[in-house]
Amino acid sequence: MTTPTRNDWEERARSLIIEGRAFVDGQYLPAADGATFDCLSPIDGRLLAQVASCAAADADLAVAAARRSFESGRWSRLAPAKRKAVMIRLAELLEIHREELALLETLDMGKPIKYSLSIDVPAAARALRWSGEAIDKLYGEVAATPDDELGLVTREPVGVVAAIVPWNFPLLMACWKLGPALASGNSVVLKPSEKSPLTAIRLAQLAFEAGIPPGVLNVLPGYGHSVGRALALHMDVDCLVFTGSTRVAKQLMVYAGESNMKRIWLEAGGKSPNIVFADAPDLAAAAEAAASAIAFNQGEVCTAGSRLLVERSIKEAFLPLVLEALKTWQPGHPLDPATNVGALVDRQQLDTVLGYIEAGLGEGASLLAGGRRILEETGGTYVEPTVFDGVSNAMKIAREEIFGPVLSVIVFDTPEEAVQIANDTSYGLAAAIWTRDLSKAHRTARALRAGSVWINQYDGGDMTAPFGGFKQSGNGRDKSLHAFDKYTELKATWIKL
Repeated sequence: MTTPTRNDWEERARSLIIEGRAFVDGQYLPAADGATFDCLSPIDGRLLAQVASCAAADADLAVAAARRSFESGRWSRLAPAKRKAVMIRLAELLEIHREELALLETLDMGKPIKYSLSIDVPAAARALRWSGEAIDKLYGEVAATPDDELGLVTREPVGVVAAIVPWNFPLLMACWKLGPALASGNSVVLKPSEKSPLTAIRLAQLAFEAGIPPGVLNVLPGYGHSVGRALALHMDVDCLVFTGSTRVAKQLMVYAGESNMKRIWLEAGGKSPNIVFADAPDLAAAAEAAASAIAFNQGEVCTAGSRLLVERSIKEAFLPLVLEALKTWQPGHPLDPATNVGALVDRQQLDTVLGYIEAGLGEGASLLAGGRRILEETGGTYVEPTVFDGVSNAMKIAREEIFGPVLSVIVFDTPEEAVQIANDTSYGLAAAIWTRDLSKAHRTARALRAGSVWINQYDGGDMTAPFGGFKQSGNGRDKSLHAFDKYTELKATWIKL
């Protein structure tokens, strides 16, 4: 099978039929009031589709459909093995339609097609398959009871789940939520970001084809301040799960408290430290990882290694390696299979990233690479991967999540100082350590306040390991069996014999 070229992808894009309506109770529908918004491609600014702009009335309709489907038991009380078979079939459909889904993801979000095709879609399918495979292997408990009593502890689906997912990995983040939520027997209302809603809308039809009953999965595109807020405040939503910014996560917590005290699970921002000690086993490998940790997905990654902490004694040798490695991460046309850095998701995000670059310059940091918007003539939103040296941890670029390819280099002298700098943040999502000293690696990992710690690599893990953060990076965990805790209630049944 030949690999599609840029021309092949562009030809497919021209003939692609894009669905922009909401999906409720097994069918595509316009927004209740007919409102739409323009879905523009960050590649070149082209109009991709008119997408339904859902609001409170649509939330009511979708939640009601989800509640009916849940109470009917056609999915919630279906045997786990049968739910598993449907989830696996859905994963297979994602794989069958992988090129269509990858193209939608790239056109909508701006990421390189090579990664949409090789990472996002396969990982989304794996997430659905893994959760489906797990559901008939999760057992209840029998309590330690007296001889004349029996205590049972069982899991039950929580009910109606609202899932609000971000724009940077639209399909994958949706499937991280949908896998355990659907496999557990819940009904779901999914709200994709208005910046990249297209794969979620397409996923709804594939789920229906796989055998997910009407009303069990509903998709409502629209803005956070309208349909997102309506779902968070809805009195008949039992659980709200979210991936996105810390600012929005805090507001959703307020909405959950103001409404029905719904369970709420939040995966929020990060400002992850990538710590390189002088005894790192391979400085070249550490430099390559530092470059990819900030440039991959245009830096629009919650775990981006945006703070590079370097031991002072190796800084002069190490930084040139990072700058050289970063030369291989330069923006290009996202439909070119050779491109590894695409466009930022939209003009708003471009302006945000450029604003942080200006802030870094204004605070006295030294610009070593990048810092400019490029390829402006294409109509797209591209920015060079950027490196600042001479950064203190008090600077804005070191403290706030930029969500773009902007790297801050900070020096340290001792392991204790490295840990102090790394933990001096409101976030706690991820961190990395580079050292050949096993004892130092373990001591440092234990001291870091982060949900994921990677040693001599960046961004390790798979579906078997939980993902989530400490502090203001959120609560709860995606992936692994721990994710099922978010979507199930524990019931104790005590029987007198």
